[in-house]
Amino acid sequence: MSEFSAFLQLGFDHISDLQAYDHLLFIITLCAVYKLKEWKKVLILVTAFTIGHSVTLALSALDIIRVPADLVELLIPITILLTSLNNIREKGTQGIFENISINYFLALFFGLIHGMGFANYFRSLFGEMGSILKPLFAFNIGIELGQIMIVSLLFGFYFLLLQIWKIKHREWNVFISGAGAGVSVILILEKILS
Repeated sequence: MSEFSAFLQLGFDHISDLQAYDHLLFIITLCAVYKLKEWKKVLILVTAFTIGHSVTLALSALDIIRVPADLVELLIPITILLTSLNNIREKGTQGIFENISINYFLALFFGLIHGMGFANYFRSLFGEMGSILKPLFAFNIGIELGQIMIVSLLFGFYFLLLQIWKIKHREWNVFISGAGAGVSVILILEKILS
């Protein structure tokens, strides 16, 4: 297996690993607010997350930033909680973000935080390597492919629910976002109390 293929697989596995369900939960919660016809917006959204994720990984691999793992493990479920709350807020309460979608900003910024969750491991992979450009590029393509798979499965499930039970989008969003909020609160309490 080539170095490119290995890092591509590593990126795909990183985002789609059921053991790393916090990343899956974030992506699912982030996309819950969108309808099926808004699939292009969702692709831009997950790409914004990947960009944030890759910036943090690059800065970490170059040893420019180091963030304590305990802090990152607390911040990740906080990003899920904030995303959930943003999803279920009342329309018309965007304030300064009226002309742009706050979700793109959240995805980019929270991608920075989620990238820190993998940063130490990623940094250790570059101990002997000269250039990080090709491995980082491959890793992030893997992340993007994994996210597209997750979003496709989520929207496929949503489509089935629409066809079979005629659920309303608001109910879907509140259910997914509420589940994301509930799990994130449990994760936050576990981090604080441990």
